[in-house]
Formats: sequence, structure tokens, C-alpha cells
Amino acid sequence: MQGVKDAGAPVGLRERKKRATRAALAEAAVRLAAEHGVDNVTVEAISEAADVSPRTFFNYFDSRDDAFVTIDAEVGTRIREAVLAAPPSLDPLTAVHRAFADELADVERRHEVWNLRAEVLKQAPHLMVRSLGAHLEDELGLARAIAQRLDPGSPEPERPGLYPRLLAAVAGTAVRISIEHWSAGGATVPFLAVFERVFTHLAAGLPAPPPDDR
Repeated sequence: MQGVKDAGAPVGLRERKKRATRAALAEAAVRLAAEHGVDNVTVEAISEAADVSPRTFFNYFDSRDDAFVTIDAEVGTRIREAVLAAPPSLDPLTAVHRAFADELADVERRHEVWNLRAEVLKQAPHLMVRSLGAHLEDELGLARAIAQRLDPGSPEPERPGLYPRLLAAVAGTAVRISIEHWSAGGATVPFLAVFERVFTHLAAGLPAPPPDDR
């Protein structure tokens, strides 16, 4: 598909450094908020903890609150690009599955920060609302990409149809349930094994599974 970046292309050094800096700032923000409370965390403190200047902070986030809410602002874009760049022979569910699997490959390494972020959001309702809004925006963007994949050559629709909206919402829920189930089980099995089981159920149409797979 023309106009879509090759999702499998290697990431350049500059881009890797940008992602690392953003991740360091977000992690610093979450750790400080978990320890001191959101209201007691400043941009200066976050920047110092990440070993960058406050000016650099604003190269990555528009406001202090964005650092608590957005760990990786480009993840939604990368998933959409991967869905659009997937081989045409793949069905939409498989294309979405693979796009998310690539992004979640290192979820075990990031798990502690994600748990801390969840606790921070619970303690700050205004951040929870912002996080939900960002999630819904990414979901709509994914639905548009799915719709465009279903109809190659057409412009991205402003209002995607029922199937793209449903698939995007189901995929997001699948990610959440996979992480929650893996965490509740004490992370004793690889996360991606849980994630694969979830999408296997989806691909099968969600029939009742055997007792040993519930």
C-alpha cells in the first residue's frame, strides 16, 4: 500500500534515542507520582530524574499531565501503520493481532511501570479521564486503518463502519484482558503466550473452550 511506512523497517538511531528519552521521562513521572502524589510532582523534578532539561521535557510532552498519561505517544501510529502494511493475504483480525504482538513483545520488561501508572491514574480521576480519552482516540484511529485496509485505495474514512469499529474495540479489550490475566496469575507464564491464547479464542469465534483452556 502506497504512502505507508514499512512497519518492518529497522528503527534508526535517532528515533531509538527519542523513544528512549520519552520513555525515561514517562517512567520518571510515574515513579515520582507513585512515591509523592501527582500534585507534588513538577516538570523540573521529572526532568531532573530523567537527566534532561525542562526544555527537553517540552519537546516530548505538551504538559506535565501528559507524562503521566502517555508512556509512548507513537504506539497507536505504529500499530496503524503495521495494520496497513501487513500482507494483503492476511485477514483483518490477524493483521491487527500481529501489529499488537510486535508492540507488546517487551511488555514483561515494562510491567512494573505499567502497574505504577495504573495506580497513579486511580488516585487522580482527571488523569484517568484523559487516559480514557487517549485510548478512545487510538481506538478510532485503528478502526479507520482497518476500514482503509478493507477498501484499499479509498481515503481514510472519518466515520468507519461497524466492523472496523468492533474489531478495533475488541483488539483493545483483548490487550487489556491479556495483561490483567497475566498479572493476576503472578506472571508465571510468558505474557505473549497468554496474548496468543486470547486471539486464538477470538479467531475461533469465541465458542465455549474445553475445561483446560478457560
